Amino acid sequence: MSSVPSTSGSANGQAVHTNGNSTHVEHTPDTSFDTNGASSPSSPYHSNGYAQLPYTNNHNEEIVSHLYHSGFQTGNYSDTVLHVHQHVYRLHAIILSRSPYLAHLMSTSPQTSGQRVIFVNLEQEPEVTQEGFAIALGYLYSAISLNLIRPENARAVLAAGCLLGGMDDLCQYAYSACRQSMSVETIGPWLEFMDTIPSSASDGSATPDIAPTSSVFGQYAQRLRDDIFHFLVVTLPEVLEVTRPQDTSSVPNGRDHLLQIYSRVPFELFKSAVESPTFLIGTDQARFKFAKDVIELRKRGIARGAEETVVLAFGQGNFGNSAVHITRKLRKRPLWKVNS
Repeated sequence: MSSVPSTSGSANGQAVHTNGNSTHVEHTPDTSFDTNGASSPSSPYHSNGYAQLPYTNNHNEEIVSHLYHSGFQTGNYSDTVLHVHQHVYRLHAIILSRSPYLAHLMSTSPQTSGQRVIFVNLEQEPEVTQEGFAIALGYLYSAISLNLIRPENARAVLAAGCLLGGMDDLCQYAYSACRQSMSVETIGPWLEFMDTIPSSASDGSATPDIAPTSSVFGQYAQRLRDDIFHFLVVTLPEVLEVTRPQDTSSVPNGRDHLLQIYSRVPFELFKSAVESPTFLIGTDQARFKFAKDVIELRKRGIARGAEETVVLAFGQGNFGNSAVHITRKLRKRPLWKVNS
């Protein structure tokens, strides 16, 4: 049997090397390629035309670290100048194009010089702070920006990430930090925030006196609303141990603390919370007494100009699943008669 000359396999003109050695494979024409022209498993050729090279994750990490420190932090070799919040960033278009928002801005902004200049107007986005925007910008270069997210800036980072787009991991991380930041001490600011974002569900948790505008938070807006509502209705009574009114070991003044918090809650949220079947603070009578005490406190604050009342229904089916029902009626302004 005659031997077939040995051939050196190559990919795009390069010899195939394994651990630094040239690979010589003897093959016959009928075993190197199948009838469809694809290489056989024993062929030194690869289907995409490239030899498989050793993969080292450290190399990629070094590249990303270099991009973040030399590219983002110092702005070396920048080709794009970004203006936002009276701050100027020297950045790189190829990196910024990862953000759909910035990619659109770059493609639609007129250029008058060799270096691209773009302006980001955040006057209509008060939730996007300078710190939050900077962290989101840095994330376009490297995930190391995640280390800068704290409970104090998580919401601003989430807002910036949602605005820029293309950074789902950052948004999810910031959203988780937002959820974890909800506590007895921080529920006040979260309630104020809740009244500024729209509701996609008719759960009665939006204040009718304030018409919320479209939210930069996108899908996270309703998720945050649901989280705040759950914390207010379920977690807060448990933390303050109001769910066990007969327990002498309950947190001192836990009920009073809960009263103070609910006295600042927007009406529709207050109504939905107290009427919710998951608001467990004892019997229906205990819930009725709690609502009555809250309304008394609200008269001197958030409920000025309105008359709020609570009713305890006897029997079932009066108000759906709740025996406690809260209503509100706006007081009519007095009419003054002007004598001619």
